[in-house]
Amino acid sequence: IPPGMSGDCRVRVNLDGRLRAITYGRPCAVHVDPMEKKPLYHFRPGTRIFSLATAGCNLHCKNCQNWEIAQANPDEVESQTLEPADVVEAARRTSCPSIAYTYTEPLVYYEYVLDTATRARESQLANVVISAGYVLPEPLKRLARVIDAFKIDLKSMDDRFYREICSATLKPVLDALLVIKEAGVWLEVVNLIVPTLSDDLAMIRRMCKWIARNLGESTPLHFSRFYPQYQLQNLPPTPAETLLAARKEARDAGLKHVYIGNITVADGETTFCAGCNRPLIERVGYQIIENRIENGRCDSCKAVVAGRW
Repeated sequence: IPPGMSGDCRVRVNLDGRLRAITYGRPCAVHVDPMEKKPLYHFRPGTRIFSLATAGCNLHCKNCQNWEIAQANPDEVESQTLEPADVVEAARRTSCPSIAYTYTEPLVYYEYVLDTATRARESQLANVVISAGYVLPEPLKRLARVIDAFKIDLKSMDDRFYREICSATLKPVLDALLVIKEAGVWLEVVNLIVPTLSDDLAMIRRMCKWIARNLGESTPLHFSRFYPQYQLQNLPPTPAETLLAARKEARDAGLKHVYIGNITVADGETTFCAGCNRPLIERVGYQIIENRIENGRCDSCKAVVAGRW
């Protein structure tokens, strides 16, 4: 990387012969969100989460929904100064028991996440990473020690999709999922179904079986509806029928907690008991209508419900 120039992520710049993360302590997006927006359905449901991001990403997805900041150079977006200690204080001030590193790719601003998450844990705040999981195992293992939950986008089980649509590859993402599982950190997976590109049911079936076999049948899987944006505005939104068919494939593969997001369908956001099939958490959008989980168990059959309650 020549002097004054950045790497592919746009975040690290060669300054005097050293790569420096110029977005450290400079978030460009700071909000308080409901946990359900992440989406995390089995981690502290109904709570508020302090959320932040810096510019940059190590993927270049043609359907990026936050492309204005994820695909921008740091000097192209407005930011504010918020050091790790400031983030923890802001979370406490806004009555948020958790902090989310989200919106863009947190693994790109890795040092900022690691330092902030370490301080947050010391202050009894939870840490959540919302990521595409494109990272090497060793730094991920190091980060996982201070993270309480990951939401990982598994975009497809097709390496060609990753190469052509995301400028990435599949295997590092699968490896990251295995690292998170082995670390014992709570994990939920999201799959955005893009019409004509990642809606093949045979591929979805293969993905669901891989998740059940390698991550466990209790791993929540969220199928998300695609909407045309950024460089894929020529494609239509995902039909509801495709999402329902994907949910059936996931359930047939043995997955116990399967959700449908970005569209309203019957029971698409409802958490069911894996034991007696009783609806335990009923949601509408980001709102919880009813939560019948008691001490991490179904209030009827008393079966343990996977999650961090």
